[in-house]
Amino acid sequence: MTGDSVLTAEVSNSKVAAIFTNEATAHEVAARLRSTLQLSDAQVQVITPADRRPGHKLEPESQGIFRTIIRAHVRLGLLGAVAGAAAFGVLWWMELPLIVNSAVMAAAVMVAFGAVAGLMLGGLVSLRPDHDLYINKVYDALGEGRSAVVVHAFSREQSAQAKDLLKGASGEVVSTL
Repeated sequence: MTGDSVLTAEVSNSKVAAIFTNEATAHEVAARLRSTLQLSDAQVQVITPADRRPGHKLEPESQGIFRTIIRAHVRLGLLGAVAGAAAFGVLWWMELPLIVNSAVMAAAVMVAFGAVAGLMLGGLVSLRPDHDLYINKVYDALGEGRSAVVVHAFSREQSAQAKDLLKGASGEVVSTL
């Protein structure tokens, strides 16, 4: 099962990271995660201060992120336009003079504002604000000379299992939604 949702196009929407004081422990925990949860090497990454590009291990799906931007904007923009049209329909049905007397203009404005609101929500989804804490926590740990184990879960169940195992091995666990 993939984490592909209606608004995002990434294979792994849910990510879990745990911070460890040394690299050896991080590698041991990563190996235990792979075997216990039957995860692939690509799903469980160890990030150390020596990694030249830790961002690739934290967010490896650059194409998925681009598709998420497109998908979220298109779908939420259209949904917003439909919501604007529905709101116009309700107001027109209620026979509000402002709407009835200038129906074409009112419809155009309401559909346009609905579309803009949807596009703004698409931007929020594209920014992935739930990833900020996850990314910042790992970068802070790397700056302090510590290592991290990152799990790219394909489902909420896989994410919860990984989180439970990592909590048992480390006191510092952070995840995305």
